[in-house]
Amino acid sequence: MTRVQASEAGRWQSALGRAYPIWAGIVQTVEGLASPLDIEWKPSKIAFGHVCLLRHKKRTLLYLLPEEASVTVAIVLGERAYGLAMVSALPSAIKTLMTEARPYAEGRGIRVPVRTVRDLAKIRKLVAIKMTPK
Repeated sequence: MTRVQASEAGRWQSALGRAYPIWAGIVQTVEGLASPLDIEWKPSKIAFGHVCLLRHKKRTLLYLLPEEASVTVAIVLGERAYGLAMVSALPSAIKTLMTEARPYAEGRGIRVPVRTVRDLAKIRKLVAIKMTPK
């Protein structure tokens, strides 16, 4: 179970509005792969004013950037995970994003919009690849 207070979850549900079901679906999807999951909200300059970090054992798995009716997922894949992603069954649009992403010491960062529940499968694959043991 996520480590988030029930009262805090209610506060964010109200603030997220129409994006809440997508946000909750992402959290539930990631939690199925990495439990316990820590949820941390940080102030941000994005329009929503906050960014949500999903962490497992102090490792940041995803950054969630809420929008009006969707959530953009930001993920950073190290070079090993990048290689695995490129030979995986991920959609070609995501592979293109990764190929075009500038490589940094911590990896390649991409942003993937999540607008419907069907988009959760892509996020699940990305997190599974990121968490693949060495």
